[in-house]
Amino acid sequence: MSITITKAGAAAVSVTYNVVLIAAKLVAAILTGSVAMLSEALNSSIDLVASVIALVAVRRADVPADREHPYGHQKIESVAATIEGMLIVSVAGFIISESAGRLISGETAIESVGIGIVVIAFSTVSAAAVGLFLREQARVHRSPALEGDAAHLSADAITSFGVLLGLLAIQITGAEWVDSAVAIALSLFIIVTGINIIRKAAGILVDETLPAEEMDRIEEAIARVRPPEVVGYHKLRARTTGTRRYIEMHVQFRDGTSLEQAHGLAHGLRNAIEGALRDAEVLIHVEP
Repeated sequence: MSITITKAGAAAVSVTYNVVLIAAKLVAAILTGSVAMLSEALNSSIDLVASVIALVAVRRADVPADREHPYGHQKIESVAATIEGMLIVSVAGFIISESAGRLISGETAIESVGIGIVVIAFSTVSAAAVGLFLREQARVHRSPALEGDAAHLSADAITSFGVLLGLLAIQITGAEWVDSAVAIALSLFIIVTGINIIRKAAGILVDETLPAEEMDRIEEAIARVRPPEVVGYHKLRARTTGTRRYIEMHVQFRDGTSLEQAHGLAHGLRNAIEGALRDAEVLIHVEP
């Protein structure tokens, strides 16, 4: 049975979790001297910043529309997701630089590997659990900011698992260079994750059209209730703002159709489309 809480509540869970995790990873990084562990602590620090951004964004996004923002404030979530993606890419670049420097200089001394293994094992399991929880909340609330936050933690779980394997390899073989190599490999994965978050959020900010399956549902809804008075339609456009879908179209009516009748039929088309898509708002321009 899934648990659903408010968007702000889900973001607050992420903030609290990241504070605890950062403290544990920093202690482990200091005790072990592991650059991979340090990279995980930095990664979680970025997660914390992203979680705070998401918390602020989801609170602001729910503010009703006003005179300055007639379409509401929901695109703030997409702006937050873009910032999160940029932060991910930036920290990954820093980790690669630090790890490459260690490989070149040969400064790879690792101590107290056992402590690192315990901390990173906890990080792997807990990040996966919290990430799945946030992903479900993002799906329920259709929140780009929470989705970006969930992506952070899912990536954190994967990178933590990689670090765990690296520390186990060091414990077994003594090959300390593995630490820096693992950090570089995982940072490349983090960069791909960040770029994907930026691309998705940017699509919303530039009014990218709805996914093909949603456009098909709009066409199907029109075909299902299209009255004989409608001879055609064109300029069908759709975009997303936060959780809302805004759809516009021009509908042409047969000669002799009264304005009152056309208006009523247009309402029927609007209701069919809004019934086919969740959180949709349809604007129909009536044409002779």
